[in-house]
Amino acid sequence: MIGIGIDVSGARLDVASTQTQRVRTFGNTGAGIDALLAWLLKQGQLRIVVEATGGYEMAVLQACAAAGLWICRVNPRQARDFVRSTGQLAKTDQLDARGLAQMARAIEQLRPYTPLEDWRAALLPWVQRRTQVVRLLQQQSQQLAMLDHPQVRALAQGSLDALRAERDALDAQLRQRMAPHVTAALTSMKGLGPVLRATLLTQLPELGRLDRGKIAKLVGIAPLNCDSGTMKGQRHIWGGRCSVRTALYMAALSAIRFEPSIRAYFQQLRARGKPGKVALVACMRKMLTVLNARCRDEMRATARA
Repeated sequence: MIGIGIDVSGARLDVASTQTQRVRTFGNTGAGIDALLAWLLKQGQLRIVVEATGGYEMAVLQACAAAGLWICRVNPRQARDFVRSTGQLAKTDQLDARGLAQMARAIEQLRPYTPLEDWRAALLPWVQRRTQVVRLLQQQSQQLAMLDHPQVRALAQGSLDALRAERDALDAQLRQRMAPHVTAALTSMKGLGPVLRATLLTQLPELGRLDRGKIAKLVGIAPLNCDSGTMKGQRHIWGGRCSVRTALYMAALSAIRFEPSIRAYFQQLRARGKPGKVALVACMRKMLTVLNARCRDEMRATARA
């Protein structure tokens, strides 16, 4: 098995192989990726690893998957921790590519990338743009509060109004575009609003396909142990898909008020002395577990039909 590591930047792809010390460079363009694929397809049985790089990796990721190559996208923290574990503390693009190649060959637990279905891929840019607009709205609102000059405030208010109009337009587009794909499971609980539905559809395609423990870890709401010898540390959540976790957090705030089963569970945890944030995260995990089970049952019913 040959390990291939691809260090991605906006302009280029640095490609390393465990069979050679040479690092090849290709352009992160259509022509460059075509040349990379032509080279990869001659190499034999491969495991390819790339880092998540803010979207710059998507073109090569999709191209390799479409060509039938085994490719995995890893969290940059995971990749960096692996490289440091080998004793390599320096960092360059070529060293990163070599580290990713070693990682591809050494870690059997890596999961191959599964391309999004066409309708999910078409919906994703709308969700991403809405997230960007919401962040801009928060920034603009905070900046507006600090402005005293009337004319400058008027300009800032105009920007704020334009962003709100864009957010409303995006919401309308999202509702329309995701309507054919919203199943009964995604409307089966109070608190499951359109933002959470769109986020789950585009950024958690594994929903219903993994068991309860794995889906909770993937989102980053599974408490992780911190024990050593006789010391029993406090468990904390960390890692996972931030965008999904954020949307689920907002949904849980609504569910503990309006969904009877979640409200009862939250009150039970609080009565047992659990801090409010701990109880809320537990409710997030319960909501995700229920949704995961209902989506799984829907998939099985559809497969039998």
